[in-house]
Amino acid sequence: MKAFWKEFCLAGALGLVMPGLLLGAAVAFYREPAAAPDEIQPDGTVPIPVAASGSYHPQIPILGKDGAVHNMELDDYLTGVVLAEMPASFEPEALKAQAVVARTYTVRAYRGKYRHDGAAVCTDSTCCQGYLSETDYLSRGGSETGIDKIRQAVLDTSGYVLTYQGELIEATYFSCSGGSTEDAVAVWGTDVPYLRATDSPGEENAAHYTDTVTFTPAEFAHALSLELTGNPAGWLGKVTYTAGGGVDTMEIGGISFKGTALRKILNLRSTAFTMSAGENGITVTTKGYGHRVGMSQYGADAMAVAGSSFAEILAHYYRGTTLECLTD
Repeated sequence: MKAFWKEFCLAGALGLVMPGLLLGAAVAFYREPAAAPDEIQPDGTVPIPVAASGSYHPQIPILGKDGAVHNMELDDYLTGVVLAEMPASFEPEALKAQAVVARTYTVRAYRGKYRHDGAAVCTDSTCCQGYLSETDYLSRGGSETGIDKIRQAVLDTSGYVLTYQGELIEATYFSCSGGSTEDAVAVWGTDVPYLRATDSPGEENAAHYTDTVTFTPAEFAHALSLELTGNPAGWLGKVTYTAGGGVDTMEIGGISFKGTALRKILNLRSTAFTMSAGENGITVTTKGYGHRVGMSQYGADAMAVAGSSFAEILAHYYRGTTLECLTD
């Protein structure tokens, strides 16, 4: 979720990066499954459980940018998260899906291991989730209409979370996949049954569906801490790929690099990239933006445009999970 609002304002992108996997804890639920594979209807629709008569509005300790811990009512906090993490111009069902994954992420930390001393989560998009107060949102060019739309998405999904085998899931999400999401094991080295590569069509209009950057031979060699000589075309060797179409390993100058390492070293948008070399240097073309594990935000919006409900979006990106409603 790095510098999301800046990326959104300057480039219209989402560009978030969720952290790695957390340890969760069991929590009491009102159970009425909606996204279990055997409950998906023949026409592909996913039923949505009726919310319990009670409510779930705990006070969440949030570490603010001022360094202080602030207790915020869950859905008020989530409104600020969605304001920061997804444009209000996105379809209502995509905004609802974002609200559910943000709630799941937050409650998992709140009911399990706090990510900060005295605080379940923080408002730093590079660590936890982005957050914008309504005042800050308006000062950055947002509208009251946008606030109302996002507040309604949070209200419409109040209490809803995703679980897998009775446990809150690690609800990772990112900006744009470039056509396919990625297996968690390919990025973080941990196999997670509901975070598997899946198709994500309709993202072609995303700001960072593709990006291209060119390095001079000297820049490229220096970044990789290699002594490379001769024609750059001879530097690039064998490439292997992940289930989601990202680079798993790539040989450069006879040395094997992980795709995740190259993304970090070269500051690439994603691990779904290709390299070409010539006398003038190395050109890298990436597809997508972010770690590509979990829900693609542009993909969610494309599904919503095509008529999918938020429950169907979530069932697509988090296979085998269950949509449930929390109660106090």
